[in-house]
Amino acid sequence: MNDDHKPNGGSGSICLGKTPRGFRGMIETITVTGDHNGVPAAEIERRLLELGFVEGARVEVLHEGPIAGDPIAVRVDNNTIALRRREAMSIFVA
Repeated sequence: MNDDHKPNGGSGSICLGKTPRGFRGMIETITVTGDHNGVPAAEIERRLLELGFVEGARVEVLHEGPIAGDPIAVRVDNNTIALRRREAMSIFVA
């Protein structure tokens, strides 16, 4: 794993968007960078937090879409959420 996928250089962290189906872990941090099709980074971060993507939450990748594995279905604690991989790249897990 290269340092592009580690928040602040933390060891053992990876972007949720890079994990395969069946991955289980815990959210360490959310770091949204860049523009997401005209939506500011702060808005994407707010939306992810409202959906339950908070530090310490348990996550599991349940399903991948048929085209390039997008979107993914993720269980966050007891909720199942469909998420585009580009947004999942902002969620760092271990």
